This record gives sequence, C-alpha cells and structure tokens, in this order.
Amino acid sequence: MDDINKRVFLLKMLTREGDESMRDVVLSLANTGMFTPKEGKKIRKELEAEGYIHDGELTVKGMIEAKRAEEEFRLS
Repeated sequence: MDDINKRVFLLKMLTREGDESMRDVVLSLANTGMFTPKEGKKIRKELEAEGYIHDGELTVKGMIEAKRAEEEFRLS
C-alpha cells in the first residue's frame, strides 16, 4: 500500500479506543490536518472496497497492513 493517508487511517483504526466510531476516527485524523472530513470519508470507503475494513472493523488484511504501518512509523 503506497498511500500514506490510507496507512495512517488503518493505524488509527488499530489503535482506536473501544468506544470510538468510524466517524470519530475520520474526525480525529481530520483535526490533525491529515485530510478533510470529506477526504477521510472517501478513504474509508476505498479501504472498505479494498477489503481492509468491514462493518466498521479492521479485517485480517487490514490488521496486517496496520501493523506494517505501525512498524514503519515507529520511532527508534
């Protein structure tokens, strides 16, 4: 996966609190300036279409990619 916004979105999904909804994830990332809420919604839909997210949760494929992003972004 080459799109950094998608990788960050998946990482946020992996680390979200139990009561955070998909909307909360989009707004949280939008508040950081990563993208607008509209762009975040588009990214979410793309990730769902690509099989990374299903019913508001990460799929196995999504978890694997989120873990890769976590390793990539980890500070040494």
